Amino acid sequence: MTNFQEVKNPRAFWGMVAMVRKVILSWSGGKDSAIAFMELSRDPRYKIGSLLTTITAGYDRVSMHGVRVSLLTEQASSLGLPLIKVTIPQGSSNEQYESAMRNMLTRAKMDGVAAVAFGDLFLEDIRRYREEKLSQIGMEAVFPIWKRDTRKLASSFLKDGFKAVLVCVDSRFLDRSFAGRAFDESLLADLPHHVDPCGENGEFHTFVHAGPVFSRPVLVRPGEIVLRENRFWYCDLLSGQEVCNFN
Repeated sequence: MTNFQEVKNPRAFWGMVAMVRKVILSWSGGKDSAIAFMELSRDPRYKIGSLLTTITAGYDRVSMHGVRVSLLTEQASSLGLPLIKVTIPQGSSNEQYESAMRNMLTRAKMDGVAAVAFGDLFLEDIRRYREEKLSQIGMEAVFPIWKRDTRKLASSFLKDGFKAVLVCVDSRFLDRSFAGRAFDESLLADLPHHVDPCGENGEFHTFVHAGPVFSRPVLVRPGEIVLRENRFWYCDLLSGQEVCNFN
């Protein structure tokens, strides 16, 4: 933290403070979100005001990842931030999703939010989509880990002390045995060469249950592994009484 007594140019200091932009971080509960959080926290241009996640109505779970909302709430509590939940219907159309997001972000903008940050890495079409939709309501899209080398990013994630587990696996890329595995060096070594180390092409999704940005671990244990849509293997995570070592 900057010590005002050490600032040589107080006018410039206060100018910098005035330029800090309030940002919402898109939060899936996975490793890319956690890394983006850490990077944003180090960037003096932005202040994270809240986390944003999309919930599928009727399931009370995070869209795509399949993680229980209660576990994301525990993550947000450990991070010391509110969790904004945008609910979309089952089988939501793009129009329904965009309408729900636009309504929420329009209200957020009125409360002083200037930008939304994402943990995307290199999918250009997704970046363009986010930038276009946010520009329509006068907000900025921020990508704090854009174009990072995914193998280096995965390794640094582990070196920094984060702990995560694979909660969703696309069977077109990985078999059932990967669902519920810890995201660690052993897993990275076992990934087929065509699978991105960070799962950036949707090969897998993770849930982070400990790490340097959290004030305390989120205690979880593995539950049932099921196949849905004849394609995705989901490992249901349950709230645990003690930290579980995933295999």
